[in-house]
Amino acid sequence: MRYHLISLGCPKNTVDAQGMARLLNAAGHIPTEEAQEADLLIVNTCGFIAEAREESLAVLQDLAADLRPGQKLVAAGCMAQYTPELLRRAIPALDGLLGTRRWNEILKLTEQIQEHTASVVLIGDPPRDAATTAQEPRIAVQGASAYLKIAEGCSAPCAFCAIPTIKGPARSRPAAEIISDARRLVAHGVKEIVLIAQDTTAYGRDQGRRDALAHLLEAILEATPSLAWLRLMYAYPQHITPRLIETMARHDQICHYLDMPLQHGHPDVLRRMRRPHDVDRVLRLIEDLRAAMPDIALRTTFIVGYPGESKAEFEALLDFVAAIAFDHVGAFPYSPEAGTPAADLPDQVPDEVKIERYERLMTLQQSISLARNQEQVGRTLEVLVEGSGDGLSVGRSYRDAPEIDGLVIVAGELPVGEMVPVSIEEAMEYDLVGRVLPEETPLERKRNPRARKVRRKG
Repeated sequence: MRYHLISLGCPKNTVDAQGMARLLNAAGHIPTEEAQEADLLIVNTCGFIAEAREESLAVLQDLAADLRPGQKLVAAGCMAQYTPELLRRAIPALDGLLGTRRWNEILKLTEQIQEHTASVVLIGDPPRDAATTAQEPRIAVQGASAYLKIAEGCSAPCAFCAIPTIKGPARSRPAAEIISDARRLVAHGVKEIVLIAQDTTAYGRDQGRRDALAHLLEAILEATPSLAWLRLMYAYPQHITPRLIETMARHDQICHYLDMPLQHGHPDVLRRMRRPHDVDRVLRLIEDLRAAMPDIALRTTFIVGYPGESKAEFEALLDFVAAIAFDHVGAFPYSPEAGTPAADLPDQVPDEVKIERYERLMTLQQSISLARNQEQVGRTLEVLVEGSGDGLSVGRSYRDAPEIDGLVIVAGELPVGEMVPVSIEEAMEYDLVGRVLPEETPLERKRNPRARKVRRKG
């Protein structure tokens, strides 16, 4: 059977989609880039916010409109798990629904939709007697970078988020499996591993272990000494421990980069969000991170227009952003999610106010990002080349995560997947421009090991 697979949403979805593809390929099914050539169409949907659900629904409807006789259409992922009845009403042609906790049953679903005329639904938790696929890698490769999922689900009580309902409580993967996945990635030439979960810093806490993430980082590095970069995403501030900071600072392979989704900067809004609301503690944490790693790049995300957000609370958020000067900021106007506590809160903020506040926040951050980038001019950064053509190459330094942050633009067409030293000569709001420096000889590196470290970290 030929299949066409579309994955929408975050890197965690990408990991699940590539897992489905591996299972299908191992069973002899053949991927195709063309929907019309496929016997089976799979959309791994995103259901995190309304805009993502609208995109997922539109993709499914477009495919359903062009279905030819015999073609099968499956909705997998978050939306299939969260709103299965909505999908079945909106797209009667659906042959199957596959939830986030059962993606590794794609072969079972494929067999069943061939045998049944009614749609097949595999959502919720898998049956207790289901065959285990615990050893199936939780990885997604993107060129010389790869996402490695270290946990499933989420146990955070955030009032605005449906992820715990969609994906269940946090469940840490065994360290041995993660390390095996990391070895496999490096053996295949991956130079950057990005650790992901709904909350990477909650790793091991479901098993009563406080500093399990720091131990995991060290175990991965010991198993993959040739790995260039190990990057952490989705780190919640309340779980960032002194041991984790010390581990990040001590190991050259760990990118001096941290993504912390803070969501707001005013304690009252954070209380209504059911988020950690000690803003002073966050400020001290950032001081500790910058003291341990002066070159650290910090990313965060904020929600504007949360129910009850007053003008004064929003102004406090702007002051918070200006005071910390994050390297990267993502922002979202609040979107009510059915079934979450926040959806029923009073004092919902009008859409036009949300948009105005979003634009003000991003305008402020644009000037901050430019200033942070200007600090890189004159420095030498190690750059992972991701594309080249028309006399230019683009890549990323340790300061930029795949797909969400900025790029480094370099004159000349460089080998994709290689890491090269680049002298930064120009800064823009989000991107940097530089020129390639000639590689040092092995003897020069031996004489000047500090320079090699500076190149990697910037």
